Amino acid sequence: MALPFSQACENNQAPILSILERAFAHSTKVLEIGSGTGQHGVHFAPRLPHLLWQCSDLPAHHAGIRAWHAAHPAPNLRAPIEFDLRHSAWPDGEWDAAFTSNTAHIVSWPLVQRMFERVGAHLAAGGVFVIYGPFNYGGQFTSDSNRAFDAMLRQRDPDSGIRHVEDVIALAAANGLKLLEDNAMPANNRTLVFQRTGS
Repeated sequence: MALPFSQACENNQAPILSILERAFAHSTKVLEIGSGTGQHGVHFAPRLPHLLWQCSDLPAHHAGIRAWHAAHPAPNLRAPIEFDLRHSAWPDGEWDAAFTSNTAHIVSWPLVQRMFERVGAHLAAGGVFVIYGPFNYGGQFTSDSNRAFDAMLRQRDPDSGIRHVEDVIALAAANGLKLLEDNAMPANNRTLVFQRTGS
């Protein structure tokens, strides 16, 4: 099959990797929530050889992800598993890292809440959660392009849209996740790094 392709994903790989190299330096097993096309997994896994990279998404995306894996195999890259924020159980095993890219503005806010609830409940103590995407600050868009992007998202799905970073940080804190880093990224995006506190 033809490989599914996202130009935005291609563009943001190197900047995100520069954060993951630091954030996941001591991680061993990462769950990617919403692997999409599969491009991120095949880029990050071989460049982070000390950890196991587990892809996950809705079943409809698995064929495309597997096609990327076949074209660019890596020994620490795992085939996608089903993970649906609406009903899936957290995958078995000990996970000390989680990563998600461009999901918080696509899924509904209740599903963003559920994602943080599950990460906060199941990530190992001291584990790291990294989330990439656009966010609003002080209730304001950070650029005209983000304002236009948000309007497009809400026209397509009224439950989607760019989230306020203050709401995301408060949601994380309510689920035992402390903000460690807020990194500016190209194209008016951010990479937030959280760490699970407590036992």
